[in-house]
Amino acid sequence: MCGICGIAGERAEAAGPALGRMMAAMRHRGPDDSGELLAPRVALGSRRLSIIDLPGGRQPIAGEDGRVAVVFNGEIYNFRELRRELESLGHRFRTQSDTEIIVHAYEAWGEECVNRLDGMFAFAVASFRDPERQEPLTLFLARDRFGIKPFYYTLKDERLLFASEVRALLASGAMEARVEPRALATYLLFGSLSEPNTLIEGLLSLPPAHRVTIRLDRPIREIQARPYWNLAEAVKRRRESLPASREEAVRGTRERLEGAVRSHLLADVPVGVFLSSGMDSMTLAALANRESPGVYTFTLVFDEREYNEADPAREFAGRLGTVHEELRIGGDEVLASYQDALRSLDLPSMDGVNTYFVSRGARRAGLKVALSGLGGDELFGGYDTFRNTRLGSWPAQKLPRGARQAAAGLLEISAGWTHRPDRSRKLASLLRQPERLPHPYFFTRMLFPPGEVEKLVPEAGGFAGEEWLRRAALEAGGSDDFGAVSQLELRTYLPNTLLRDTDSASMANSLEVRVPLLDRELAEYVLALPERWKMRRGAPKSLLADAAGNLLPPEIAAQPKRTFTLPWERWLRGPLQAEVEAGIGDLAPSLDPFLDRIRVRRIWKAFLGRRTSWSRPWSLYVLNEWARRSLDSGVSCPIAEEIGAAPNRSGGGR
Repeated sequence: MCGICGIAGERAEAAGPALGRMMAAMRHRGPDDSGELLAPRVALGSRRLSIIDLPGGRQPIAGEDGRVAVVFNGEIYNFRELRRELESLGHRFRTQSDTEIIVHAYEAWGEECVNRLDGMFAFAVASFRDPERQEPLTLFLARDRFGIKPFYYTLKDERLLFASEVRALLASGAMEARVEPRALATYLLFGSLSEPNTLIEGLLSLPPAHRVTIRLDRPIREIQARPYWNLAEAVKRRRESLPASREEAVRGTRERLEGAVRSHLLADVPVGVFLSSGMDSMTLAALANRESPGVYTFTLVFDEREYNEADPAREFAGRLGTVHEELRIGGDEVLASYQDALRSLDLPSMDGVNTYFVSRGARRAGLKVALSGLGGDELFGGYDTFRNTRLGSWPAQKLPRGARQAAAGLLEISAGWTHRPDRSRKLASLLRQPERLPHPYFFTRMLFPPGEVEKLVPEAGGFAGEEWLRRAALEAGGSDDFGAVSQLELRTYLPNTLLRDTDSASMANSLEVRVPLLDRELAEYVLALPERWKMRRGAPKSLLADAAGNLLPPEIAAQPKRTFTLPWERWLRGPLQAEVEAGIGDLAPSLDPFLDRIRVRRIWKAFLGRRTSWSRPWSLYVLNEWARRSLDSGVSCPIAEEIGAAPNRSGGGR
């Protein structure tokens, strides 16, 4: 697990200082080690958090003859199988690291190597025509299938710069940080940025499951990212060989869950599990403890009882016999350090603060690696979006236009007195203009309706990432209702919000978070199964519950989903009110030309008057704080001060 960066198309002596600044901005991602390669037209850098082959995995890593070198962020879970295959082909390895696998896989299979890799990854492979004279030939870039690991880039004056974080590219000094108004509109629409855009003009994300090959012996004038895997097509192929019965599907799901957890436990340091009272994390903990008895589990404990999941998690950990820790956090501590959480955000996100405190707790407990249940709700139907999309689709598609307009008007009037005004406005927006977004699902994930976004950002003229959303909706159209929402969650909300936030928050604390439920084999298998095998009335996530079987207490399988949310509503009306009000009332210079200040203040007043939820003013406050730090006041490096004092676990590792 690392932070990587690089510059292509520039002389080594010119690239060196910028590369150094990028690496310094990502020290928190890899405090254990660093390395760089400076060649005539390509420079590669790496910051390393040592997880596998602690002494031997220093990057960049080159092949035997020096013709190929790689910098890599992530983990390759099938690296041992690939190593045996590559050794049979005559390749010789110098380390035990999974990083070296990429070098030899590229030598053996070229660009198609990405189709052989199972894991989370973002990497850059430089190949040389003459390694002694370091004459570069190509640069190959790739990102994992679900977008677990980030990869950002910009092309300026025939120079390509790339990095694991936006802040590193800003720190390079090679680009101007100008807000892209269409991306700003997208942030307000969903509370996060949509692939492949960032908030910054000319700075893009390499989309999940995409790769790029760049010739280094000529000027770099464009970047053509090409997909190497397509979720919808993979699911369609799987449907050609469905299990014969639901019982067989349950067994197949269980086998794949076991395989995914087993592969994700590979490490030379202890691995822990985020344990809540939810089905996803309990299933992971039970399977991990079977594979590695005495695994570490930890639970974040809040003083506020309604947010506290300590009792069921503690009881379950006791049943399993894990090494369990409760990491207590009070409201006072959150309020005293929430600015640290905001500093950890590489891009603005209304949800990212929660993940920061979980990651900080795990690192304080001395862990470097933790398993998370991300992906479970998307695969097995844990979100309200599965139900709400179905409920909203019918009137939007079946009612005549006049009836839809009348119903929308009634909903807009009712928003003034209902206890859920934003939900009424979302449904009204869907009824008035269902064509504004490419699928009813997106209305369930909205923060501000499209019409309100246009008033907040009058210069935008649309939303960045619209093509990505349209393509996702089109590809999901070949599935049943459940499968379509599942694919859309995996293609949009998961990479744009949850995975990006998890990477930023965990890496700010030098913690690696792994997501076994996003194992490719498991995800393709579950997505291909028909809706009737995944849904059962009164039984949330019934396929996962049945696959977990006797691993879970009966009451856990029957409980409704609990969301992990801090009490922001209360805090914004109490200890944070003055600060948030002042922040929203004083827009950052980089945002001020684009946002309508009067409408921004109206949103705050609407919150105080209980006419809108806390999420809307909070999203504006987070955006403003991020812009002040990242665009107007230089780049901050969110290194948690306590990391250096984190205790080391003794005994073990795999």
